[in-house]
Amino acid sequence: MKRKIDPSDNNPVEPSEYVGLHGGIVDLLEAARRTSVRAINTVMTATYWEIGRRIVEAQQKGKRRAAYGGKLIARLAADLTERFGRGFGVDNLELMRLFYLIYPQEKISESLNRKSLSKENGAISESLIRKFTLDDLAAAFPLSWTHYTRLIRRCGSDDERRFYEAEALRGGWTIRQLDRQIESQFYQRVALSHNKAAMLRKGEAAQPGDAITPEEAIKDPYILEFLELKDEYSESALEDALIRRLEDFLLELGDDFAFVGRQRRLRIGDEWYRVDLIFFHRRLRCLVIVDLKIGRFTHADAGQMHLYLNYAREHWTREGENPPIGLILCARKDASVAHYALEGLPNKVLASEYLTVLPDAEQISAELTKARLALETKHRSQLGDQS
Repeated sequence: MKRKIDPSDNNPVEPSEYVGLHGGIVDLLEAARRTSVRAINTVMTATYWEIGRRIVEAQQKGKRRAAYGGKLIARLAADLTERFGRGFGVDNLELMRLFYLIYPQEKISESLNRKSLSKENGAISESLIRKFTLDDLAAAFPLSWTHYTRLIRRCGSDDERRFYEAEALRGGWTIRQLDRQIESQFYQRVALSHNKAAMLRKGEAAQPGDAITPEEAIKDPYILEFLELKDEYSESALEDALIRRLEDFLLELGDDFAFVGRQRRLRIGDEWYRVDLIFFHRRLRCLVIVDLKIGRFTHADAGQMHLYLNYAREHWTREGENPPIGLILCARKDASVAHYALEGLPNKVLASEYLTVLPDAEQISAELTKARLALETKHRSQLGDQS
């Protein structure tokens, strides 16, 4: 039988202070449940942030006593669970407390200022915070509570957390998508991109309406570790594996790719050809023709793709769409060969490498540091030009 915590059992929590804290949280939860019919995710997320804030405030009042915080949360967990059921155990209340500490009042000030609220000394005042309704606070947390728990528990730094938060919001990621991107170390894999600065800017500050170029839409390299391919495999085996794991492949390609088909036949003259994979990119508004190569990229690959694109532009492109682009997905490529083979073509053709394993952590760290420094240097240069 679970033992109920007795307020007088060597508990350092003052009765009058605890009654106010407990009563306030009870009122808060009941108000949230009344409004949750309209927007359960955002309202409950805001509610958990507010619970975290109140717990932190209460603990700070007793900060001289080391046992205060643990006793407070243990008692609160027992009382809230008795009244509201599951979801308010010690671990969850600790998570709400951490949620507030990671997303403090300063973090939500921008969203709240859009409602014409003033700031005091660079931060929102305590008295002003208490005037916010749950709907006001919900505007600062567009993701679900489960999204935030993943970000809190699984991201190792503030930069990584902000990156995944921005991408999840921009792409409308589900929990499964967010898990997949974190598990596959998408943030770390930005370091392997040949256009690191663009990917970093995209991850941190991209907006849904931003213009995008084919070079920004196509990654280089792609990480296909989820295919679990053996050391030796054929192009048909690679294609079959990609189709079997199509959902994971679409996540790796990016949010705007939609699958159209595979092995599409086309006849030119007396010969038949087959295109490996066809996608449609929503923001580029064009078909993306993918040719799979298990070996090194050659200039002949560019010529073949040029043939496919000319045909696709005349026969497969619909009214209102942009000309198709080509993606040659290869195991290896020489940057100079790719440059001279692809530069100046009337069709847009890009070549990207794919990797079936991630590089070691030291290489990732070094590349990310280099990319960050390059981006910061560019920003400082731009600021200098404006002054």
